[in-house]
Amino acid sequence: MRTFQMLVLALLLISTSFVVRPQSAKNVSEVTITVSNLDALLPFYTDVLPFKIEEKFNIAAETAAKLYNISKSVAAVKAVRLSLGDQRIVLQEFPEATNQQAIPSDSKSNDLWFQHIAIVVSDMDKAYEILRNNRVTHVSTSPQTLPAYITAAAGISAFYFRDPDGHNLELIYFPPGKGNPKWQETSDKIFLGIDHTAIGVSDTPSQQKFYESIGLILAGTSENYGPEQEHLNQVFGARLDISGFMAQKGMGVEFLEYIAPPGGRKYPENSKVTDLWHWHSSIEVSDLDYLYQQLKNRDIEIVSKEIVDLKNTKINASRGIVIRDLDGHAILLFEN
Repeated sequence: MRTFQMLVLALLLISTSFVVRPQSAKNVSEVTITVSNLDALLPFYTDVLPFKIEEKFNIAAETAAKLYNISKSVAAVKAVRLSLGDQRIVLQEFPEATNQQAIPSDSKSNDLWFQHIAIVVSDMDKAYEILRNNRVTHVSTSPQTLPAYITAAAGISAFYFRDPDGHNLELIYFPPGKGNPKWQETSDKIFLGIDHTAIGVSDTPSQQKFYESIGLILAGTSENYGPEQEHLNQVFGARLDISGFMAQKGMGVEFLEYIAPPGGRKYPENSKVTDLWHWHSSIEVSDLDYLYQQLKNRDIEIVSKEIVDLKNTKINASRGIVIRDLDGHAILLFEN
């Protein structure tokens, strides 16, 4: 029973230390976020939040145009890879992009373009105090501790907030006995790492089949509701089906499907990587050619027109393609 509780999280820890069966998804290695101005946004991640700069790099317009299927004239990428604990994110800017679309100011977490990363903290009160002192934009009214009647999530605390571009971020605290055991290791740090990236989904069973087809496996589920959940997401009357998936290693991928309330909006049509709501999760797979052929035979949007050679880039992949899941979330499938 204890092992099961470690797998089933709510909000959701995806325990990356358990490998259940061979699979094609080796690693959810990082998450990439499109930003408006890298130099302006970087201090938020490195001064307010304690991300460390691993490297600054550029992606040539010719390569980015092929990978993202956009005009070469706007495709050049300016980027930085940041780390927190053992996990990484990439912030990318398109300096030549015009008509870049901002995140709608009335975005809610039941809108299907929703995505965030969950940053694990050792002390929620201290972490929240840092954010309050830096006057971050709240989504949650305050940190929320989930109640005992949500069995899998009881005692887990979380807080949603936004970066200066409007991207959603989460703090999450796992009490003893909850979450991946690595988050319980003794540390003098307040911010420990990234547990998972969460996405809004319209239909969990369909998305589950899709993500399992690229090699992820289900780690656990939860149904969250009640006043604490409402104040966490700022979606009142919220009742969510939450499902967590994992690769052999790396951060988890969490589905948020709103049973209630209705009205969550679809991922915008004709979205481009230059739009500020663009995130993509990088998933390393074992046989990209086979997977590419399988995806071409299904009703899946493949953004890249072909598998792209990435060996001479800082993307940390030898070759890859960008696709979209059934709700529009972008994924970089890659091989090393």
